[in-house]
Amino acid sequence: MEPDERNVLDGPLEPCGTEPLTGFYRDGCCSTGPEDLGSHTVCAVVSADFLRMQRDLGNDLSTPRPEYGFPGLRPGDRWCVVAVRWLQAYQAGAAAGVVLAATNARALEIVPMEALRQHAVDVPDDVSGLE
Repeated sequence: MEPDERNVLDGPLEPCGTEPLTGFYRDGCCSTGPEDLGSHTVCAVVSADFLRMQRDLGNDLSTPRPEYGFPGLRPGDRWCVVAVRWLQAYQAGAAAGVVLAATNARALEIVPMEALRQHAVDVPDDVSGLE
């Protein structure tokens, strides 16, 4: 985990979700580091369409995998998803909602900010960063 990670709004990275416990490091945050080859940096609120599309792409996020400490996701769960997978879903019209304050700034290396903004499901107290 990188020290003092920032979100896409250039604020401190906020937690994404603890039920189920998400993050590459299973710390509830979309933290990243050199071990995170997939860039699990987008804090998504998954939808049925998003989960279906991921399964069709060979990335089954719905089926529990206890051996990996993975409970399986249901629509409405918040999960740190791989940035390129979120972008694929966006391009196919099946993007999941995005919690901007909990999405790591490193996601911007892969996903355009405008795409994330279009699917934002949180509104920060200071909306100037959304302009």
